[in-house]
Amino acid sequence: MPDWTYHPMRGLAAAVLGRRRSQRTALRLLASIGSRPAGARLIARGFGHRHPPEQLAGEIAGVPVTVRLGISVPPSLAREAVRAMPPLGAGFVEVSPVSAADAETVREAAADRSIPLLVRACDPEAEAALKPHVDGFTSGDDPHVVRVSEPSVTAAATALKEPGAIVLARPEVLVAAGPGWFARVTEAATPTAPAPALRDVGRDPRRWPAWWWALLVGLGMTGAGLGAAAITLGPVLLWYDRDYLGMGLHELHAANHHLVHFLQHDRITMAGTMVAIGALYTGLAVGGIRRGWPWAREVYLLSGAIGFPTLFYFLITGFVEPLHTATTIVLFPMFVAGVRRTPHAPKWRLAPEGPEPERRRALVGQLLLIVTGAGLFVGGAVISVVGLTGVFVPTDLAFLGTSPQLLETVNPRLVPFVAHDRAGFGGALMAAAVAIVLISAWGWRRGEAWVFWTLAVAAAAGFLPAVVVHGVIHYTDLIHLAPVYFGIAMAGTGLLLARPYLCAKALARPKG
Repeated sequence: MPDWTYHPMRGLAAAVLGRRRSQRTALRLLASIGSRPAGARLIARGFGHRHPPEQLAGEIAGVPVTVRLGISVPPSLAREAVRAMPPLGAGFVEVSPVSAADAETVREAAADRSIPLLVRACDPEAEAALKPHVDGFTSGDDPHVVRVSEPSVTAAATALKEPGAIVLARPEVLVAAGPGWFARVTEAATPTAPAPALRDVGRDPRRWPAWWWALLVGLGMTGAGLGAAAITLGPVLLWYDRDYLGMGLHELHAANHHLVHFLQHDRITMAGTMVAIGALYTGLAVGGIRRGWPWAREVYLLSGAIGFPTLFYFLITGFVEPLHTATTIVLFPMFVAGVRRTPHAPKWRLAPEGPEPERRRALVGQLLLIVTGAGLFVGGAVISVVGLTGVFVPTDLAFLGTSPQLLETVNPRLVPFVAHDRAGFGGALMAAAVAIVLISAWGWRRGEAWVFWTLAVAAAAGFLPAVVVHGVIHYTDLIHLAPVYFGIAMAGTGLLLARPYLCAKALARPKG
């Protein structure tokens, strides 16, 4: 489990299972999943962990390790630790102290290990029994080994930055800090460079960096959303809409006096979602990709991979919207340029550790934002399916006071026209939801104010137009709007809890 479920649910788990039993259950669960290759990758990718920089590699007791950061556990925890720790970011596991009586337990733990296993033996008999089965042996007087029993990320990272230093954490460190401790220490110890500024971009598009292309897509999506809102609040229908329907606003109003307002409510909600996507992409470009966060590119890629293909919904609805098509044709090449595989050196600045209660409140906020994003994704998927099949939900038909059959008798193209708007909104909502979930899951760090403002602007752009337009057209059915109100409450509470943590001041970069 990640920190954003570990800490918020820790008290509940302890109350149900008991403190020690809940901790052991969590470790066994991680070990069970981490022992399988696919499970280990799922944990590592799901937690947002990436390969540590080469500068943090080294060796302990003559054994090469990818990162000089490990954990020291007693023999009773060896089997679970060897399987659970690698995807969490540990470079090795030390089992200590080990006597001859523990040899069989350690041998079982060493089987199928994916990272080095070292032993601190109590006697020569234990060392002789385990020599063929483990990678090496440690001693208690190695001056390069720093053993930590406090969950301070700063202290561990400072020690890890020293060339050749080995940092060994006790189990109580992870119990207090959470499973994300290894990744937090690795990031804090990673050497970074200054982030590029706007003046570094240049005028030659062939040399524009990936983050600049991603920024252009974000600004383009924002502009397209604002343009869609202006059209919806103005003429509502463009020439190609009128040509497809063979009707204008007066004819639509005459057919059903709620129909124009219904179209406006669909389209203004879609416009708000487009502005939200633009805000998310802009934040990812400037705050994430530009500063070398490897996960930011992946969030941008996954969201776009869901959003852009929704253009092809027309194959089912039968209505091709020229403006939607033109926007996609313009933005998609920029999107591809924004996700091209170029090396991104770390260019972030981390804020110093703050009060632990502040972080715990932020983790609750993180959980709320992730749940909100997951709910939005499910909602978007449902809206897409409804838009591509039945088109209307019961509350829509109650508001319109009609049925799909009656609308089809007025104009057989009316229902496909509405279906295009509705299905497109569902696809856009899924794209925004993926970005919200993954930014919240992978970008939650003290001092990353851009994460707070990106999510806050996206929430405002997505939720507020939806609430306002429903009130204006008097489509105020509580069942219809309950998910929106719930999302506002969840997102607002999550952001309020996380604001002191995310908006803390980052460390100033030394000059010279």
